[in-house]
Amino acid sequence: AGGDPQAGSMQEMPLAPIQLTPQRMQSIGIVIGKVESKPVNTELRFYGNVQVDERRQAYVQTRFAGWIRKVYADATGNFIGKGQPLFTIYSPDLVSTEHEYLLAKKNSESLQQSKVSGVASGAASLFSAAKERLLQWEVSPAEIEKLDQGRKAITDLTVNSPVSGYITQKNALPNMYVQPETMLYTVADLSDVWVLAQVFQNDAGKIKPGDLAEVTVDAYPGRVFNGHVDYILPQVDMNTRTLPVRLVLPNPGLKLRPGMYVNVRAKLAMGRQLVVPASAAFHSGTKNLVFVHSGEGSIEPRAVELGPQVGDEIVVTKGLKAEEQIVTSANFLIDSEAQLQAAAGAFVPPPPGAGQAASMNASEQEQANAELTTEPNPPHKGNNTVRVKLTGQDGKPITGTNVTVTFYMAAMPAMGMAAMKTVVSATDKGGGIYEGKGDLGSGGTWQVTIRAQLNGQTIANKQLRVNATGGM
Repeated sequence: AGGDPQAGSMQEMPLAPIQLTPQRMQSIGIVIGKVESKPVNTELRFYGNVQVDERRQAYVQTRFAGWIRKVYADATGNFIGKGQPLFTIYSPDLVSTEHEYLLAKKNSESLQQSKVSGVASGAASLFSAAKERLLQWEVSPAEIEKLDQGRKAITDLTVNSPVSGYITQKNALPNMYVQPETMLYTVADLSDVWVLAQVFQNDAGKIKPGDLAEVTVDAYPGRVFNGHVDYILPQVDMNTRTLPVRLVLPNPGLKLRPGMYVNVRAKLAMGRQLVVPASAAFHSGTKNLVFVHSGEGSIEPRAVELGPQVGDEIVVTKGLKAEEQIVTSANFLIDSEAQLQAAAGAFVPPPPGAGQAASMNASEQEQANAELTTEPNPPHKGNNTVRVKLTGQDGKPITGTNVTVTFYMAAMPAMGMAAMKTVVSATDKGGGIYEGKGDLGSGGTWQVTIRAQLNGQTIANKQLRVNATGGM
């Protein structure tokens, strides 16, 4: 039959239940498993950068004007403990308030035994107000105690760090005049940190606050930092099409430093799902198949809808029921058997011993020679033109034959790839040349089967390997 093939077409023979003898099942290595229903946790991987937890930053300012006398914390990046001195400051306003405090304290002590109505309570009230002014100016209780003991104003007040952490900003200098709005230090507590991660927008609906996450960084091979998703920011980056997601995690030993590039693996609970071994899923042209074993060698190719792969298993969202028996290996050989039976119209149990007879022995079956070429050569990931030259044992071209070329790549669970198959139905172009087009879903090594059938008989059945370019 002549005619031009349709570009990119992938025609497949219909598949129906097939019957295999026990000998045939054993010879092609069929392994039977079952569909399981169980709780499933999937993973989402993305990247991010360590940032300071803004809720753990302390800003150091004074609430009065004055001159800095001495600077103790003299370099950005230094670590400082809570309560350690940052600087000393002289403030005329503060010294004046200290004098008022000391006078109010003295009067309160001397008048507390007064028998005149209201004098003792008034003196105590003035003393309390003077102390409150010092506290509002963030004079520490320790400094106030020094005032009480020394009975004289402290001209140089020591300001201490409110938290333990790293100095990320320092503006304080000796003899510098400062006002209440002057930012002198920023101290970051890194005992907990943020990771601002970038999640591709098509994964945005999979992640939610509270999801657990593991963080790894190249600086510490084998070390895992555990945290959780804290907040999902509302704006997608227009350039990268990623959604910022904020994680919070403890930082034991302060190993994680702001700016570090990290890898994130989020744990996403999917609830109870139906799962099968990844090797059981078979990609055939435009659909995914699982071979269901109903007993006594009866195998049904069933179209299914697949979810994500989780480890060595894959989620099945439609097409199977829990506890059904399925084939977990040799799917390509079963598919070839089904294609052969479909072409011959033979959906009946084979006679005893047929398993050995159908052993794909090319020397017994081949009555024709088949040569494969592709364009481009070698083939690549994507659309390819496939040509088969079919000649008889006498070297003459054979026409009017049904020629199919099947490309198959086995499942690679470690890389998250299910098995793939593309069937090209080649059109007779004349002179023994058959041509068709088909898409290869990946680069790499493909197992190829060329099958030619004439009047219901297989006259060529050749198997070979080709290496496609283009990457996975």
